[in-house]
Amino acid sequence: MKPSKLQDHLRRCHPDKTEKDLKYFQTLQDKFQKRPTLDRMFASTSQRNDDGLRASYNISLLIAKSRKPLLSETS
Repeated sequence: MKPSKLQDHLRRCHPDKTEKDLKYFQTLQDKFQKRPTLDRMFASTSQRNDDGLRASYNISLLIAKSRKPLLSETS
């Protein structure tokens, strides 16, 4: 957007913020970029699920390598 149109928008739609300094808008932008989003929430959940799956696989692999029978196979 052209700077003149941006300034015009600021004056018309946000007259209470026209006197704010640059630091105010930079912190506002930082807060906006750091907000929690659905992608970030689901990414952390799926990462935890992947870690559990990986641990389960490694345990199964160790049991298979030791060639010891499982509990159901011993009786």
